[in-house]
Amino acid sequence: MSDTIIGAVREPRRHDSGHKHVSGQAVYIDDLPEPVGLLHVYLGISTEAHARVTRIDLDPVRAAEGVALVLAAADIPGENDISPTHRHDEPVFATDLVEYAGQPIFAVAARTRDLARRAARLAIVEYEPLEPVLSVEAAKKTGKMVTEPLVLSRGDAAAALQQADRRLSGRMEIGGQDHFYLEGQIAMALPGEDDEVTVISSTQHPTEIQRMVAHVLGAPANAVTVEVRRMGGAFGGKETQGNLFAVVAAMVAKKTGRAAKARPDRDDDMIITGKRHDFLVDYDVGFDDDGRIDAVEMTFAARCGWSSDLSGPVTDRSLFHADNCYFYPNVRLTSEPLKTNTVSNTAFRGFGGPQGMLGGERLIEEIAFATGKDPLEIRKRNLYGGGDRSLTPYHQPVEDNIALEIIEQLEESSGYWRRREEIGAYNRESRVLKRGIALTPVKFGISFTATQYNQAGALVHVYTDGSIHLNHGGTEMGQGLYTKVAQVVAEEFQVDIDRVKITSTTTGKVPNTSATAASSGSDMNGMAAQAAARAIKERLIDFAAENWGVPREQILFLPGRVRVGNQEVAFSELTLKAYNARVQLSSTGFYKTPKIHWDRDTGRGRPFYYFAYGAACTEATVDVLSGEYRFDRVDILHDVGNSLNPALDMGQIEGGFVQGMGWLTMEELWWDEKGALRTHAPSTYKIPACGDRPRVFNVEILQNGQNREDTIYRSKAVGEPPLMLGISALHAISDAVASVADHRICPRLDPPATPERVLMTVERLRAASREGAS
Repeated sequence: MSDTIIGAVREPRRHDSGHKHVSGQAVYIDDLPEPVGLLHVYLGISTEAHARVTRIDLDPVRAAEGVALVLAAADIPGENDISPTHRHDEPVFATDLVEYAGQPIFAVAARTRDLARRAARLAIVEYEPLEPVLSVEAAKKTGKMVTEPLVLSRGDAAAALQQADRRLSGRMEIGGQDHFYLEGQIAMALPGEDDEVTVISSTQHPTEIQRMVAHVLGAPANAVTVEVRRMGGAFGGKETQGNLFAVVAAMVAKKTGRAAKARPDRDDDMIITGKRHDFLVDYDVGFDDDGRIDAVEMTFAARCGWSSDLSGPVTDRSLFHADNCYFYPNVRLTSEPLKTNTVSNTAFRGFGGPQGMLGGERLIEEIAFATGKDPLEIRKRNLYGGGDRSLTPYHQPVEDNIALEIIEQLEESSGYWRRREEIGAYNRESRVLKRGIALTPVKFGISFTATQYNQAGALVHVYTDGSIHLNHGGTEMGQGLYTKVAQVVAEEFQVDIDRVKITSTTTGKVPNTSATAASSGSDMNGMAAQAAARAIKERLIDFAAENWGVPREQILFLPGRVRVGNQEVAFSELTLKAYNARVQLSSTGFYKTPKIHWDRDTGRGRPFYYFAYGAACTEATVDVLSGEYRFDRVDILHDVGNSLNPALDMGQIEGGFVQGMGWLTMEELWWDEKGALRTHAPSTYKIPACGDRPRVFNVEILQNGQNREDTIYRSKAVGEPPLMLGISALHAISDAVASVADHRICPRLDPPATPERVLMTVERLRAASREGAS
């Protein structure tokens, strides 16, 4: 018998569907066989950003070829609302008021998708235009917010700023980002008996889809079953944004008795669905001559769009991460979740944390230029430490701080200081090409800040042949969650991973699931699956002890077998004998994250179970005549605790960095003066391609990493934290640009750092340098 199992925890195992992804065999919703009589659903959307609807005539739509049904607000059997919050501010279909260009007004179901799309364009909608509020600046003037703001405070920031040796202030604009998932939004609904309906949805949150469909149909949750096997990417864009397409498909299915599928094209997907929030950050920082921070005041104003969606917790998290790895002795942080007549922005990998972290890193950059020191010196000088330098602005102590350890390891392995000197010498000789380097750290809190979401369930069946069926509340969007949780179950039973059948997430098996988000998928679902497996193991141990008459402590699970006293029994033989003895071989498992608590009213608590850390060193070359740039080298050292699967974790680190780099450099969302999104296709919205990756890309996982908290096999979350490693790319470009003024002026290069913006910054610095010289 083998002494090891295939697919054990910590084995660098490939994604369970990896071979299917690259061969085209992975089945997504649009690949499923279409039931006979399937109707295709398409949305009719507003062309105005802010207007009263004075007339709607849908008769031309109804009369169009192939149309079976047209739905508007009056046809909704339940409530006309799909808001994920208690505010009930997001109708399925607009009625007398539209609040962004792209807001759904009606849906049409037809024999083919093409016919449905063509019919949707035939509606006659007349408007009385109102003045739209499109920018953060304009929204600040109105003062209208989609939810309550948050203030985090410790010490007396105002007084400390007044008393600081040195003080500076500024403003930073941070752009948004489209999720650009490969598989767009899609849902297929299958009608059942009575009030029943099954919805196959590309969603990170099956339970929310279940709740929204039930809400809109006027049915109980137990009548709605939601299933998802895999998504072709999500990044937060399918946490709430899938609600619309699922409820519309479900309504059509129930009203017609025919299966219905809703899938917008890429343009409409980008126009209708929310993005990463763009922010306007005002900052005021006091510090001493050595660059140590004394006080910070920052206001994070976000363009939230027309409804609340998840903007409350997103803007909250921007404040939670405005400190990044740095201790602010006196601090006051304020959020402004502002209402605008644009698409309602939503969750996106990092969930507001990246924007907060950018604000904190801008402070470091400003102080470095003001004191004439290297930014890395300022970073290290302001890191959290022990004693009275460990308390965050939300009053959670940083107890697991390894930021300095990671920074110093990367500082050495990347040759930061040697390369800094080489770059300086190069820039003195090169007039057109300028190089820059930056090393930035990451500290990211892990847990949902809404404490109730920090729970998970799982269901495990063991069959008489020793094969295992696994189901849990997490969803697979390409990150490898299914593989990791299957590894946990294989490890617990000491069987090869191919004995564990991974099955689609469904509300019919595991109820009341939380979204697969907040980087907590493996943490929570892994622990729930482990609990279920261990419950069955305990029954098997009890049975074996009784059946063979040996003490429980003499029963040991080994690879593919179980030692019972002095003999060994195949795992499949044990399960068959246990079944024959009427031992239950099925169990649910449940997990809730311990220790966390959060009081938003007081701005105090422990919202995070632990922190994940990392650092990236990026080198860039900028053409100061065109503003174009390239990334020459990236070195990353990232903390994943004791990795469940190093291969999958490496993929998340590499992909996260590239996605963060893309957000901060080339991905630009642009609305025209009427509020219409003009960057709504690959032709106008640029994401990183293969040629944009760093020429040298060195990625390492921190060796001998451990999580001091009792997570699943002491691993750490890896979904979101790596995205913020991309901040080093922005700062490397900024460092290169700063060389045109001999690093005397802080570039204040705002993201996205497109070539146009880089060139304008170069010209601004040159002009300021000439003025200073004269």
